[in-house]
Amino acid sequence: PLPLLPQVCFIGRSNVGKSSLIRALFSLSPEVEVRVSKTPGHTKKMNFFKVGKNFTLVDMPGFGYRAPRDFVEMVEAYLQERHNLKRTFLLVDGVVGLQKTDHIAVEMLEEFGIPYVMVVTKIDRASKGLLLKNVLDIQEFVKEKTQGCFPQLFLVSSLEFSGVHLLRCFVAHVTGNLTAVEAS
Repeated sequence: PLPLLPQVCFIGRSNVGKSSLIRALFSLSPEVEVRVSKTPGHTKKMNFFKVGKNFTLVDMPGFGYRAPRDFVEMVEAYLQERHNLKRTFLLVDGVVGLQKTDHIAVEMLEEFGIPYVMVVTKIDRASKGLLLKNVLDIQEFVKEKTQGCFPQLFLVSSLEFSGVHLLRCFVAHVTGNLTAVEAS
């Protein structure tokens, strides 16, 4: 049997911009065809995309508004049973900041000991002052309340592609497809 490919998954509230971010991140990978809908809660099941021969991307349904009935069971089973899951990317809306449902997702990731990263989306839609406030609040939360969260936040705009290249490199790194180079 072929060895299991490394996996990364993207999870977030409905309408956080998950599908748009995945489309922007993997715009150079034609095998990743993610449909972006104008209605929140469109993704109802986990979608698996093989990215070349390198790794598998898992697009989770959104939680909160219009989440599938079996969301908790589906996601918990996946997170607990995937030994080849290298990183979970938890998306947080840069305009509204951390919400109650985001805290629940963090509690689940922390309880299962899943390594994860927070990605702040829609940075182009927030005023600079609001974005700064939300980023500082999220950083404080990560520092005070988390164990398994990567300390660096990734700030992205799927519309303007801000931060997308850096996040793309990080995904490549955690899946073993980009080695860190020491500065000389």
